[in-house]
Amino acid sequence: MKGGFGGMLSLRILDSAGNDASPPGAAALAFAGRLQVFKRATSLGGVESLVEHRKSIEGPSSPIPDDLLRFSIGIEDVDDLISDLDQAALTLN
Repeated sequence: MKGGFGGMLSLRILDSAGNDASPPGAAALAFAGRLQVFKRATSLGGVESLVEHRKSIEGPSSPIPDDLLRFSIGIEDVDDLISDLDQAALTLN
């Protein structure tokens, strides 16, 4: 991010309608697993773009929704980040 700073955002990746066979949060985990530029990690303040499935970190008693992903945006080219999100989203049902 030229001359600026990164940001954070959260997205909820909902499971396919009517897909009761999948465990809660399966679509979010699959989406995160398909990302290539974003790396799965828990960290703040670095220069790399990261994605985190917080529920996996905190465990089943956490109030965090199963389908929530947290993103930390780093210094990679914005078009690369958008393309990475797009390609991961295209595989969702």
